[in-house]
Amino acid sequence: MIVFPAIDLKDGLCVRLVQGDPERATVYGRDPAAAAKRWEDQGASWLHVVDLDGAFSKSPGNLDAVESILRGVSVPVQLGGGIRSEETVERYLSMGVSRVILGTVALREPELVERMCERHPRKIALAVDARDGLVAVEGWKETTGTEASALVRRFESSSLAAIVYTDIQRDGTRDGVNVEATRRLLEATSLPVVASGGVASLEDIERLLPLVSLGLMGVITGRALYAGTLDLGEALEAARR
Repeated sequence: MIVFPAIDLKDGLCVRLVQGDPERATVYGRDPAAAAKRWEDQGASWLHVVDLDGAFSKSPGNLDAVESILRGVSVPVQLGGGIRSEETVERYLSMGVSRVILGTVALREPELVERMCERHPRKIALAVDARDGLVAVEGWKETTGTEASALVRRFESSSLAAIVYTDIQRDGTRDGVNVEATRRLLEATSLPVVASGGVASLEDIERLLPLVSLGLMGVITGRALYAGTLDLGEALEAARR
């Protein structure tokens, strides 16, 4: 299981939000590239980067910060946040992003996701951000009537790299990961899944390990690492077990 340290970008800073609310942001660093290098030096094999400004404005908002991260580390980076066009996907991939995460556009324009998967097999991931089991879009501001499992099934036969599943109500709260919701999504798809939202401690990492046999690829953690309630080295060791 891969442990993905999260680097959320807002106004060029490294921040964490609570339940995706931009009014509940905590700044954890003014140099995202330094944060990325810190996690790489501690053993991270992947990094998870989110352009929060892009998620709200629907266009890239932190290109300089993303470029500095890519220049500063050698591990692969997956990136999401406000990616709505083929041009943006191509731009990020040409910059060196290893995996581009598409969310809102998957519901609004699923054909675009399918085209990108055909053009770039295993380099596109689907963000499934759910509130009470229903998909939320537009920077999590709008909850739709589409069930998370239904959205995943729409792309079951595509060459997606992974599903990035986030329980919005737990994201940034350190209230504990929603293991059962993650299990239900894994049972609904044959695609690999990366869990996100609510990771608070080593116990949460260990609670997810039994799901690896169902197709769990990894887990994303942010606030717990920055706040010190989770040690990355310990998390990586548990994940290797």
